[in-house]
Amino acid sequence: MAGPVPELEDRAAACAERLHEADRVLLASHIDADGLTSAAVASSALERASVPFEVVFEKQLDEDAIARIARTDYETVWFTDFGSGQLDVITDYAADGGFTPVIADHHQPADADTEFHCNPLLEGLDGASELSGAGTTYLLARELAGDCVVRSPKGENHDEASGERRERESGPNPPTDPTMTDGGTVATTARADNRDLAALAVVGAVGDMQASSGELHGANAEIVADGVEAGVLEPTTDLALYGTQTRPLPKLLEYATDVRIPGISNDQRGAMRFLDGLDLELRDDAGEWRRWGDLTTAEQQTVASALVKHAISRGVPASKIDGLVGTSYQLTAEPAGTELRDASEFSTLLNATARYDRADVGLAVCLGDRGGALERARELLRSHRRNLSEGIDLVTTEGVTNEGHVQWFHAGDRIRETIVGIVAGMALGNEGIDRDRPILAFAAKSDEPDAVKVSGRGTHALVRQGLDLSVVLGEAARHVGGDGGGHDVAAGATVPAGREPDFLKRADDLVGEQLGQ
Repeated sequence: MAGPVPELEDRAAACAERLHEADRVLLASHIDADGLTSAAVASSALERASVPFEVVFEKQLDEDAIARIARTDYETVWFTDFGSGQLDVITDYAADGGFTPVIADHHQPADADTEFHCNPLLEGLDGASELSGAGTTYLLARELAGDCVVRSPKGENHDEASGERRERESGPNPPTDPTMTDGGTVATTARADNRDLAALAVVGAVGDMQASSGELHGANAEIVADGVEAGVLEPTTDLALYGTQTRPLPKLLEYATDVRIPGISNDQRGAMRFLDGLDLELRDDAGEWRRWGDLTTAEQQTVASALVKHAISRGVPASKIDGLVGTSYQLTAEPAGTELRDASEFSTLLNATARYDRADVGLAVCLGDRGGALERARELLRSHRRNLSEGIDLVTTEGVTNEGHVQWFHAGDRIRETIVGIVAGMALGNEGIDRDRPILAFAAKSDEPDAVKVSGRGTHALVRQGLDLSVVLGEAARHVGGDGGGHDVAAGATVPAGREPDFLKRADDLVGEQLGQ
């Protein structure tokens, strides 16, 4: 069947054929939102194709993790949202251990290759902005659909995972209709062509910060079209603020920091005064503030228009005001007013699970668990928000150190290593933190006392000027005996403790070269 990304169709088909031939598969994935949705897309596709599998999550696919995988007795290992950058190590272990790697990734490949390798960068597509790990995995899922088996919503495999690994056996009965009920995906209806999984792929892309200028582009847009056709996605032009589904209106505006509006952003009383000044009934019968999603279209237009006028009156540049409006991606099968309805909020919920060592909970939510797993995810999300708020307050209060071309802070053990990059990205633009230069964030690694985690964050505007943090962090880390990589706008590295000054000097020089400064 024709896939949404013709450039990768042959690679995806070859990978899918190898997976079909496997007696069983070990599925290894990353722990962020893109990795979790990748694992969920792959799990659903394998189950429907009647291929038994087990899932394992890794915080970092280093040599120790690859060695653990090689020690298993699986002959086929499917890596999703990582693997390309570690192919030099994977291929060595694969040859020694006798397993066949299948890779669906979008990160910069290492100087090695393998027969079953699907990555947009190999065909001239941008893995940082055109196709995510979940999107690449979705292409394989579409190719796997030929022998699809759609499970019932009460199937024995749809339980919450109880650890970092889970094993699922596929069912024996093929679907009798191209659209069948399935409690094992984010949608309430599963399709024999796997197009319903486009919703998860879009959540992964949004969570991986692939939306630029307010929307998804390139191959991601083609996957959105698949989701629309399948009836699981609805793109809408909307207020481009996080929390339109769940935050009361004053909080929605108060926390609007991507586009900072004086007198409203980070100003609780200011946000309430602005809303109270509108000729609208913005509280419900109980006196509680309504949410953006509760408003009628006419009410939303009134608020948005007033917000733009307020921003203009406070001197916000037109280019910034344009950022107040963008495309939101609604998951039509999920209830309005919940974290699962909007792709952005869904991705944050997933980050709140995996980055706190509960990837199993996030996977279970992706696979349709709306009971215990969802409640646990919401508890983790509340804790995650507190930690992010405290982290941003810490960085804003203590400030950053400016080098010639980068700015940085060292959190030590005061910010968890798994969220320090998120904190850095959210802090960009706060008082004293310049959006016109990349930020590097250091944090202690809890499981490696002799190593330090580094996260780098930039903006799409800086990328257009030549910034590539994947190159910067990778080269600077290797310069001091560490390693790193990622994407142009966001990347990470691990470096030996005590070598931060040398790393910073090399990173600063590289950024200066990239930006011509």
